Amino acid sequence: MPEAPLDLLLLPTWLVPVEPAGVVLHEHGLGIRDGRIVLLAPRAEALKQAALEVRELPGRLLAPGLVNAHGHAAMSLFRGLADDLPLNTWLEQHIWPAEAKWVDERFVQDGTELAIAEQLKGGITCFSDMYFFPEIASELMHKSGIRAQISIPVLDFPIPGARDADEALRKGLALFDDLKQHPRLRVAFGPHAPYTVSDDKLENIRMLAEELDAGIHMHVQETAFEVQQSLAHCGERPLARLARLGLLGPRFQAVHMTQVDDDDLALLVASNSSVIHCPESNLKLASGFCPVERLWQAGVNVAIGTDGAASNNDLDLLGETRTAALLAKAVAGSATALDAHRALRMATLNGARALGLDEQIGSLEVGKAADLVAFDLSGLAQQPVYDPVSQLIYASSRSCVEHVWVSGKQLLDAGRLTRLDEQRIIANAQAWGAKIAQR
Repeated sequence: MPEAPLDLLLLPTWLVPVEPAGVVLHEHGLGIRDGRIVLLAPRAEALKQAALEVRELPGRLLAPGLVNAHGHAAMSLFRGLADDLPLNTWLEQHIWPAEAKWVDERFVQDGTELAIAEQLKGGITCFSDMYFFPEIASELMHKSGIRAQISIPVLDFPIPGARDADEALRKGLALFDDLKQHPRLRVAFGPHAPYTVSDDKLENIRMLAEELDAGIHMHVQETAFEVQQSLAHCGERPLARLARLGLLGPRFQAVHMTQVDDDDLALLVASNSSVIHCPESNLKLASGFCPVERLWQAGVNVAIGTDGAASNNDLDLLGETRTAALLAKAVAGSATALDAHRALRMATLNGARALGLDEQIGSLEVGKAADLVAFDLSGLAQQPVYDPVSQLIYASSRSCVEHVWVSGKQLLDAGRLTRLDEQRIIANAQAWGAKIAQR
């Protein structure tokens, strides 16, 4: 029986599979069938395959979709609300009061849609969200076609949508059941931080995560003050406390980790936990510097996230990756730290691994989901092109994102969102801005 034709054959100038590492394929084709990559071959060979659609992509670099491994999607509606403040002041005096006043189901709906649209236009095909009313956010993710990890927020005090941690977990478990067969969405547990969640709640989360094989996504050692407070109150560093409670392991996603000593590094390595680096948020809040190169050389999986737009102020993972590469060199005191190819890997395959999705996405390999982004490197600012990956990381911006596919479905076509109404999303965001500013 003859093989079915490809649904789509893409023919870019450059194809960067990410795995194997450091490889750039020139004039190759990528074939998609039923939402999966089924062909990677030189152009002449690829053109021998029957295809329902063939797309020529001259001057374009085809890469895995970017993975934004940490963010708070609906906080996009607080973008610019409280800038140029230290973390504790920003959080306790501005963000938490604003959330208490404004965050409801409609806020989460409009803010999440704004974030999804911004991320798709920036080449992000998968993101991790940690925010209130996750069941509302999941509906937007489903409709948009994007891939996501939904981290159920758990804190020791009441939050929008949950009276206490027990109610948050009950609702989270119901959402887990609803989505357990979903092809693009998965649920993780999101205890906010060591200083906002007690030992008994953390032990309960560990037990549930083990039982359900779910991720644990948590802000950890974001500032020196957090570590000092933990030492004063618990007699141990936050990461050591989490290790004692059994939370560390391949499912554990430690967000920020700007404070890393030798003992922390040993715990991360021994447990095979992932670190999610959010350099621009850390820089803006003066939280500290994650030692990315040191972690990487020790064998720790380091992914990258934008954090929320309230502290960044954008959801631009390509820009974040450039910042990460430059900052890693300064922190390590070495110009060879986090080269361009490794930076791209951090924004793709490492992110997928952190979210437990590396068997499905993160690299262009036969059998994986066709989550792809085509970057236009034909512009003035990208010339001449010696190494297309270096040009992507150091000389390009998200304005170079031209096409985006998730599971083979095109969600961005020539810079235009195919499933979302950009003008309506902008109008909704402006209405929220006017209402919040008035108060």
